[in-house]
Amino acid sequence: MSACRTLGGVHQVGHDRAHDTTTRTDTGTPPMAIDPRIVTISKHLLRKAEQFFHLAEIGRDFADEPDGVDDAVVTLWVHAGIAASDVICCARLGKHAQGEDHKDAVTLLGSVDPATAKHLSVLLGLKTRSGYTDTPTSTESKRAERAAEALIEAARRAPAQAGN
Repeated sequence: MSACRTLGGVHQVGHDRAHDTTTRTDTGTPPMAIDPRIVTISKHLLRKAEQFFHLAEIGRDFADEPDGVDDAVVTLWVHAGIAASDVICCARLGKHAQGEDHKDAVTLLGSVDPATAKHLSVLLGLKTRSGYTDTPTSTESKRAERAAEALIEAARRAPAQAGN
């Protein structure tokens, strides 16, 4: 016997344990069926993350004055990381953070991948400085690049790990 319920646009199938033949997750709950719209959103977000990252690489590699574009490049890496974290959350949770408080995104990502959430936290810590202040982020550029790259790699793996 099974029942289907909707939780915030995410369809989750519950099973009677006596008749359950599905594979259970680590928490003992049956795997959830992800709404197909979330899968589409996730694909678009991954493409967006890769575009931000690629443009950051181009900006870094082809700038006449590399130090002069660090803030713009870091901002692009921040946006790449945010989009990648949304992909991971979509794949693993069927939702992603959409509020104004970026701490919510770190918390949500941390609920499924604490190590990757640390990379998002690094990037969000640079967001205001790189995009809105006169304080340069040139010393943080490599750190931002590594964090964004780790998030994108995790985002690329996330659908397969979630069984999508």
